[in-house]
Amino acid sequence: MSREMTILVTGVNGQVGFELLRSLQGLGRVVPCDRSTLDLSDLERVRAFVRDLKPSLVVNPAAYTAVDKAETDTEAARRLNVDVPRVFAEEAARAGGSFIHYSTDYVYDGAKSSAYVETDATNPQNVYGETKLEGERAIAATGCAHLILRTSWVYGRRGKNFLQTMLKLGSERKELRVVADQIGAPTWAKTIAAATSHIVAQGAAADDIDWWVCRSGVYHLTSAGATSWHRFAEAIFAAAMGVDAPTVLPIPASDYPTPAKRPANSRMSLDKLTEVFGLRMPDWQDALQLCLAE
Repeated sequence: MSREMTILVTGVNGQVGFELLRSLQGLGRVVPCDRSTLDLSDLERVRAFVRDLKPSLVVNPAAYTAVDKAETDTEAARRLNVDVPRVFAEEAARAGGSFIHYSTDYVYDGAKSSAYVETDATNPQNVYGETKLEGERAIAATGCAHLILRTSWVYGRRGKNFLQTMLKLGSERKELRVVADQIGAPTWAKTIAAATSHIVAQGAAADDIDWWVCRSGVYHLTSAGATSWHRFAEAIFAAAMGVDAPTVLPIPASDYPTPAKRPANSRMSLDKLTEVFGLRMPDWQDALQLCLAE
C-alpha cells in the first residue's frame, strides 16, 4: 500500500483555501495553514515549517490580492506573491513532493482579441500581475514538480469579492453603474477547489512523482464562457433579487478609474486543462446559480 499523502493547504481562511480544505478531504492527511499557524511574512519560519512537515503536496492559494493597494504596497505584494511561493517550491522539491499554486489572468495585458492560451506572451499592466508572474517564474526556476493554475474573477459567499459587493450595494441602491468593456470568466471558488481535487486525485492514484513532473507547467483554470462585469452583475441580481433588483447601467472602464490598470480581455482557453486532465469546467452562469443556491 502506498504511503498516505500529506497535503499542506495554505490560506484556509480565504475564498479558495476555505473550499480546498473541504474538497481535498479523503485524498490524504490535509494539514491546514492560516495566519495563526504560520506567519507567511517570516520566510525562515515558512521554510522550517515545511521542512519539518515534509508534505507530499503543497497547495498554495495564499496570496496578496489587494490589486489596487499593491500599486503602493509593493514590498508586501512581492513577499507574498514571489518569495513565499519560491520557498514553498524549494522545500517541496527538497522533500520530493509537488506544488500547486494559483495565479491570475492579470499576467496578460488584455490586448488580444481572442482567448489567451498558456503559451501567449505575458505583459502584466499592474504590480499585482507583475508579482504573480514573478512568482510563477520563481517556482519554475526551483525545478520543483509544479502546477500553476491561472484563474480569473474569483468570487464566493465569503470574503471580499464582486458577488458580495454587488449583493450589498444592490440592497442599498436602486441604480448601479458597472464596467461593461472588460471581459472575463467569473469563477466560483468552489469550482477552483473541485477541479484541483480532481487533479490531486489523479496524482494520488498514479502514486509517482514522475506523474507530476511530466505535467508540470502553467494551466488556465476558470469557469467556461465569458461575460462583462456589467452582465455578471445583472446575472447576480436576476438570480438573487428578481423583481427587486436595482437597475444596472453599463459604463466604460474609463468612467471608473482605479490605481491599478485592468486587462480589457481576460478570456483564457481551457483546452490544455481538458487535454491533460480530462476536466470540463462548468459554465459561469451555472456555477453562479449553484453558488447562490448555497
